Amino acid sequence: MGYGAGIGIANFNFDDARGFWQWVDLCDNGGVDSLWQSDRIIDTVPNLEVMSVMAALAGGSKNLKFGMNVASLGLRHPVLTAKQCATIDVLSDGRLLPAFGIGSALSKDYTATGTPTKGRGKRTDEGLQIMARLWREDKVTFEGEYFQLREASIAPKPVQTPLPLWVGGSAPKAIERTAMWGTGWQAGIETAAEIAPVVKAIKQRAGELGRKIDDDHFGAGFGFRFGDPNEPIVKRYNQALEKRLGKPAQGYTAVGGLEQMMTLVDDFCAAGIAKFILRPIASGTQDMLHQTKLMVEHLIPAIDALNTRST
Repeated sequence: MGYGAGIGIANFNFDDARGFWQWVDLCDNGGVDSLWQSDRIIDTVPNLEVMSVMAALAGGSKNLKFGMNVASLGLRHPVLTAKQCATIDVLSDGRLLPAFGIGSALSKDYTATGTPTKGRGKRTDEGLQIMARLWREDKVTFEGEYFQLREASIAPKPVQTPLPLWVGGSAPKAIERTAMWGTGWQAGIETAAEIAPVVKAIKQRAGELGRKIDDDHFGAGFGFRFGDPNEPIVKRYNQALEKRLGKPAQGYTAVGGLEQMMTLVDDFCAAGIAKFILRPIASGTQDMLHQTKLMVEHLIPAIDALNTRST
């Protein structure tokens, strides 16, 4: 089992671009396994466009792997997206971790871009097949309901062979597409208890299809902060989370010290998770740097130590 810890961001919690790149350098040189950017287009809260971040990280980092958490394939044409991913993987010398889901039907991204929500699941299914084939085959012919290709080819091919294809979502159809085409699965904002049956179902269905997804290719995450649960920033974070989820924030965050965080890590490990995307509860460049530095110094070594414990 290969346990590892990456770091994820949704909002742009930095004072400026210089602060963002300071943070990337800290992650790049501090043993962070990977960096994951959420996908949002229409929002009043500042956030970065996910594919642009992937391209920037290809040249702005040297060691980090990086991926989308997760990109909405229902919004994107699979041929263009496959070409973008291949290009980024080549320019980063094989460090891209593509991850896709269908995207929420409630997202304003669909209406703002004139993209129908109807059929987004089928478009995603067809898109996953097309991308996986374009990354490895020289000539792809595909006849789908939404996409048609005639001996299509992209070059150069990705450096990684095969290029990983992580899939997000916990609904039955998401489980099916993960089992059929995914090389990994990434949870959304979910507790360990919510994740456990999904991991089990994906593994069972993949086995029925004659496929196997590696045990260490199941990922999940939670918000963390080294500090006091009564800090105003923690209360605001939990309030926003509870409003979004319609339920208490317990099980979705770990605030305090290393012991509190590793208790939650152990819960996720028991649910079948090996890769962690940890989200700093922080605001502003200095706070993000401080929380990430504490993660590098304390939390990452503790998660890495699980590899010794599991052998």
